[in-house]
This record gives sequence, structure tokens and C-alpha cells, in this order.
Amino acid sequence: MISVGIIEDDDIVRDIITRYINDQPDMRCIISADSMESFDEQVNASPLPQIILSDIGLPGINGIEGIKRIKHKWPGIEIIMLTIYDDSHKIFEALKAGASGYLVKNNSLEDIRMAIEHIQHGGSPLSSQVARKVIEYFKPKKQSPLSNQEQRIVQGFIDGLSYKMIADRMNISVDGIRYHIKNMYRKLHVNSKAEVLKKSFEGEI
Repeated sequence: MISVGIIEDDDIVRDIITRYINDQPDMRCIISADSMESFDEQVNASPLPQIILSDIGLPGINGIEGIKRIKHKWPGIEIIMLTIYDDSHKIFEALKAGASGYLVKNNSLEDIRMAIEHIQHGGSPLSSQVARKVIEYFKPKKQSPLSNQEQRIVQGFIDGLSYKMIADRMNISVDGIRYHIKNMYRKLHVNSKAEVLKKSFEGEI
């Protein structure tokens, strides 16, 4: 029997996943918490789950900080992030913190069940779009004509961020972002974000 814990602040989502897991003949959800703080309280009165499904955007201690704490206390627990976030920064922060898998919430309940089984057998389940970003990250790249700042803007494009969100991430003004984009378009001989993304996915930058 695979014992599972879930940490999810959306009551409806948490309840649906909990009931689905408990309907499986070989799985039981033994902890269902709406925050890391609630998980800490419940785990004191419950056996440790073998696998934890955790959101990132939690109230109080966020999911990434939370899994660092869990892995420090109980290194043997496997953790699958189950979240709306699919940007590269969140993915790699979670994996570095100790997550063994990463699913986005548009995955089906069947996908979640398969991920639990996969991780129980030593795998590292990733949503398809997450796996693509991991592969892109490690794929050898040609020497880019872009500056570090411009490359960070391209990554913002890939992550689907607005100019303001990219500016916030880079801690510069929106006008500064527009300045860098203008220079980037000139270097790449393009006129749109779509053309930049095409060059990025084709490995040209």
C-alpha cells in the first residue's frame, strides 16, 4: 500500500485528489493539509507518508521552502510538486530543493496516479511541458549574440511573462526592458516576440 500526503490550499482540489487516491486499491492518503504548517501538525499524529503531493503557492511557508524542510527532516520521503506554475525558475527551484517530480495542474487524476506509481518505482515524473523545459535547459546551445540581460528577457518570453513581470523579475524598469528588446530585435534581425521565440526553440540563440 502506497501512503500519500497532500498539501494543497484549494479545498476543492485537495478533496478531489484525496478521494481519488483513496479510491485506488493500492493507495491511501493519510495526510491532507491546506498548508505546510498544518502538515507539520498532522505528521506528529500520523505515520509518515511515502510520497507527498505539494502545491507551491501555499499560504505561510511556500511549497519550495516547505519541501526543503521536509527533505531535511525526512530525506526518504519523495515529493511531487503539483502546481499551476510551469516557469523555468519555479521548476528548477523545486528540483534543487529536493522534489523528485513536477506536475502542472492541467494533468488528469490518472496522470497523478501514474506519477505516484512512477516515483514509487524510482522514477522522476514530469509533465510534458516541464520535461521540455528541462531538456531545453541542458541542451547544448550555440554562442548567443545576446547579452545576459537580453537572454533573461528571452527566458521571460518563454515563461509567458508580460513586460512588467519581466521587469519585476530583473529589477529594472519597463522602459529598460523595451530598450533591451529593441537592441535584441536589431541583433537578431527580427520584428516580433514570436520570431524571437522561434529562434530560441530552434537553438539559434
